[in-house]
Amino acid sequence: MLKVGSYVLGALLLFALVFALMPASSPRTATGATLNDVSLTLYPANDPEAHWTFQADQVVNDPLSGETHLSTLKEGGRWVNGLDASGLPTGEKVLDARLAADDLTIDSQDNMTTREATITLIEQCADIHLSGNDAQPVVVQQNVGFSAPLAEVDAPGFKSEIPDLAMTFDFTITGGSADSQTGWDMNATEQCVDGQIVPISSAQNLGATHHFS
Repeated sequence: MLKVGSYVLGALLLFALVFALMPASSPRTATGATLNDVSLTLYPANDPEAHWTFQADQVVNDPLSGETHLSTLKEGGRWVNGLDASGLPTGEKVLDARLAADDLTIDSQDNMTTREATITLIEQCADIHLSGNDAQPVVVQQNVGFSAPLAEVDAPGFKSEIPDLAMTFDFTITGGSADSQTGWDMNATEQCVDGQIVPISSAQNLGATHHFS
C-alpha cells in the first residue's frame, strides 16, 4: 500500500474521480496520475513488519496495470522494527537498508523492479550493486529479498561477484551461479560492528563482530 502527503493525496483523489466519470466507450490510450517532487511511503502487504520510504522527482501511477513508476529516485530506504540487546522490540523503526536507483517500478503486489540498483545493508556495512536488463530486471520481492542477473558485493574484508544472485535482507545468499568469484581480504584493517565500519583492533576490543557467509 502506498501513502503520500495530503496535497498529493488530494491530487490522486481528484484524478480517481475524473477517471471514474469517464464514459465506458471513451478511448483510454493514456491513463494514470503524474505527480512531481513526491515523498512516498510503501507498506507492503506481504511484509507487514517493514515499510519503505522514497523521494522522487516524478511518480506516475497507472490504475489499469496497478503499477507505480518512480523517476529520478533521490532516496529510498527500508525500515524495520528496532530490537534491543536482548532481541525485544524497542517500539522504534530503524533503517535496515538503503536503495539507490535512477528509477523504480512498484507492481500491484508491492514488489519492485529496475534495471540497476545499489542496496546497502546497514547492519552488515555491505553495498550490493545489482545489474539487470529489460528481460531480466533487478527484483526486490517483499518479505523475501532481492535478486539480479549480476551482483557485486562490497563489505569490509569481503568482495564478491555473483551471477544470478538471490539474497535475503539479512545478507544470506540463497542463490547464485557456480561461476561466482568470492574473495576474503585476510589483511583487512576494517570490520563491521553494529552497522559501523571500525578498525579491526577496535572491533576485537568491542567483542561484537559480524561474520558473512
